[in-house]
Amino acid sequence: MERSVIRLSHCQKEIFCFSVPEDCPSCGEVLRGNRLQEAPVSLPSPFTNGHKSSCCLLVAPAEFDGTSDLHTGISNTKVVYNYTRGGVLRDQSGWERCVSVPLVRPDMFHLLAQWDQYLDHFSDGSMWDPAWHFDEEHQNCFTYCLHFINSVLATEGRSSLSRETFTHSFILPRMRRVSKYTTLYDHIQRHQYYMVDRQEDIQDD
Repeated sequence: MERSVIRLSHCQKEIFCFSVPEDCPSCGEVLRGNRLQEAPVSLPSPFTNGHKSSCCLLVAPAEFDGTSDLHTGISNTKVVYNYTRGGVLRDQSGWERCVSVPLVRPDMFHLLAQWDQYLDHFSDGSMWDPAWHFDEEHQNCFTYCLHFINSVLATEGRSSLSRETFTHSFILPRMRRVSKYTTLYDHIQRHQYYMVDRQEDIQDD
């Protein structure tokens, strides 16, 4: 199970770790109670359980290491739909650690109510039939997701999104946050803590 990363401040340092150390790794002073400049803060993980995130685009590489291919899917209120060489799968498990991009505002009740129906009907379309050739470049899991998103936008009378626009506006900002978080997490695993000067502008995202 992934451990929570916490951030604490001491002797003009920002210290990131999994648990508050007995002594400050910078000055050696015992860290107890009010010796901390402020209460430790838990950093939110960029990962979520896709099976508990309805109406979202989900991104789930095998490993978030910058080398694995990304796999994408769309969640409804029960399962995750994703397109593979075998056609559209409806996964009830396997998306427990992924990055989620919400696609529907909480106040869009009419769309939330019809989401499952839209997704199921779309996924039964002939272009996702296994008889069609899955293509890594032009007919893949992301093509499926973007086509679905644009079909919903069309139903709502809104303009469609290009692959480039959607990627740069919604996918890349979240993947950059994942990259920062995993780099920090790996460093703490190896060295127990990560420390920077407090004057630096520390951003969680």
